[in-house]
Formats: sequence, C-alpha cells, structure tokens
Amino acid sequence: MGRHNLGTVISFEVIRTLTKKRFWIATLVVPLALIIVIGLVVWSNETTSRQVSEQKTAEFTFTYVDDSGYVDPAVATALGGAEATDREQALEDVKAGRIDALFEYPSDPVTQPTMVYGVDSGVFENGKYAAVARHILVTSSQARIGDETVAALVQGNVSVTSTTYKDGGESGGMNEVFPPLIFLLIFYVVIILLGNQMVTSLLEEKENRVTEMILTSLDPTTLVIGKVVSLFIIGVVQIVVFVVPIIIGYVFFRTTLNLPYLDLSHLVVNPGSMIVGALLFVGGFTAFTGTLVAIGAVMPTIRDAGQVFAPLMIMIFVPFYAISLVVSDPHALIVQVFTYFPYTATVTVMLRNAFGTVSPLEATIVIVEQFVLSVVMLRLAVRLFRYGSISYTQKVSIRAVLSSPK
Repeated sequence: MGRHNLGTVISFEVIRTLTKKRFWIATLVVPLALIIVIGLVVWSNETTSRQVSEQKTAEFTFTYVDDSGYVDPAVATALGGAEATDREQALEDVKAGRIDALFEYPSDPVTQPTMVYGVDSGVFENGKYAAVARHILVTSSQARIGDETVAALVQGNVSVTSTTYKDGGESGGMNEVFPPLIFLLIFYVVIILLGNQMVTSLLEEKENRVTEMILTSLDPTTLVIGKVVSLFIIGVVQIVVFVVPIIIGYVFFRTTLNLPYLDLSHLVVNPGSMIVGALLFVGGFTAFTGTLVAIGAVMPTIRDAGQVFAPLMIMIFVPFYAISLVVSDPHALIVQVFTYFPYTATVTVMLRNAFGTVSPLEATIVIVEQFVLSVVMLRLAVRLFRYGSISYTQKVSIRAVLSSPK
C-alpha cells in the first residue's frame, strides 16, 4: 500500500484551503475594513481640520466686551467686529438676529470663561463663534508680547531632540523598539486568523468520518506535520494579502490619502533583537499550532473544541494587562511568571525583547522552551489522533492514550 509523502499532504492542504471562498472572505474582510476605516478617518481629519481653519477666519458680524484689556481692537476690527457700548443691548441684538455674535471677555480670561453668544447656525457651524473669539484673544496676546519667538515659546512650540546612550554607544530609543515588534504583530494576526483553522484541521476528517480511510494510506505523523506546515504557508499568504495593499496604498496613493510620511531611515535594526524576535515567532507559532491541533485530535466536535480554544486564545492577550510592569519592572513576580509560562511566554518575551529588558539567557531559555513544547505537542497530537481517530462521539482520554503502548 503506497504512502503519501509530506509534500503531497502539504500541497493538498494548502490548495484545499486557498480554494475555499470562506478563507478569502475571512482573509480579505480585515484589510477591506482597515481600508474603509483609514479612509473615513483621513476624510474626517481633513474635514475637521478644514472646518477649524475656516472657522478661525469665518466672516460674520459681532460685537465684543473686553473687561480683560487684552483684546487688540485692530485684530477684532480686521475680522469684522466692533466693541459694544451697551452690553445688554448687544445681547438683545444677537437674540433678535441683528448681529451674529457677542463675545464677553472676562477680567481674568485665564481662570474665567469667555462668554460667547451667537445666532444658531447649525450644530457644525456654531463652533465658528468660539473659534474666532479664541483667535482674537490669542492673536492680541501675541501682539502684546511683541516678540514672535517668545510668543511661540509661551505656546510650547519647542522642538526637542533627545539622544540617549547605552553600553557606551548611542541607543536607538523608540526607533529601536519598533522593528522587533513587527514579529509580535505578525504573531497576533496569524494566530487570530488561523486559530480556528488550527483546531478544526483534524476535526474535519473526524466529523466527515474519513479518518479510517486516511490512516490506511497515510501515517499520522506525516498528516499532522503536513497540516502544521500548510498552516504556516497559509499564514504567510495571509500576511502578504494584508501587507501588499498597505504598501501599494502608501507608495502610490500616500498624497491622495493624506498619509503621513514615514522616515524609516531613523529606525535602528538590532540584528540580535531581530533574530530573537524571529525565533520567538517561529517557536510560539509552532507551539500554539501543535497545541490547537492536539485539542482538535481530542475533541469529537468543533463545538467541544471551542470550549478549550477560547481560554487558550485569551492567554496571548493576558500579558497586555501587565504591560506597564513588563516594560518598567521586568523582574516583578507576575512578569517572571508570564515570561516562563509557555502560553504567555511568546508575547511577554517579544515585548521585553523589543524594549531591551530581556537578557540573552532568558531569551534562550524561552526559545528552547517554545521549541521543546512544539515537539511535545506535535508528538502528542499524533498519538491522540492515532488512538482517537475513531472516537466520533466522545472526547479522547489523554491519560489512556499516554498509558497505552506505542
């Protein structure tokens, strides 16, 4: 009886997955949603920025009362305003619609609010009154200072460039943090998108009642390893589908989309951190995949597998509840627990690796731990599938499988 090789299993699984409509729907829905959200945000930002700019220079009739003494009449006049001689009459003129607005500047505009009264122009247009009132006070105050540099300094318009040193050399700061974090981002995307498929990769055969036929011509080890490798390949395809549209949009439509210019030349790529990040990604991905495949081999149905799947997926988000400690106090007890517990270790150490708080020894221990766990879980998945392949209606007993002879 012929044996299918590993390549046959991988090609079959990859082609079968890539030809499913639901795979492409699930894969494309996130990029499309991101494109829509980014487009709406860009449009909203442009609209808001334009409205704020227009409101500052909006033309309408107004009078003002200045108890502060800071308002420059020339500034107010240039914008179409005039000082009110009678406060009560000015307010009545606004109510009657004879003038558009009245601004009352208090004696202490720092601790007391400037009162603005205006004719209702609609929810979005009414903001022009406050914008102009504020613009008059700020511009008048800057003119009183008489020095543009001092005026800019008072507003906090100061550029500061920081340089820090580590181990005798210049450190990259946040520019050194971002590159290793790309592995954490990829890990989350792949696990979230493929997690359910990892669980169901063996359950499909069990629920379709074809496992006996498969095992007559295919070794369980080859099947499990093939499914894991095919999941990795599918994950790469999904990452490409995510990244390519973003790159195309940024390179060719950055100006149209009003996207900020990203100067990647300032990023500092530390080879050691990147290697650690890559090894953590591969080890963590394989460990989670092996675990989820083993869950699929134990459970009789997808519904039963979901009861274990959800808590396991929560594990990869738990370290973010203590992210402040992970970054500031990596030797805290809870951080150490997250660092070495297998299903929180990948995310925790990826964060610590990016922020430079993980030692080479700690990184080595966790990487070895992840790869050892990967091997153990894959071997366990093979045994569970071999002995539980015909358990269609009940959960496989792990104790019974482990105690049985090979």
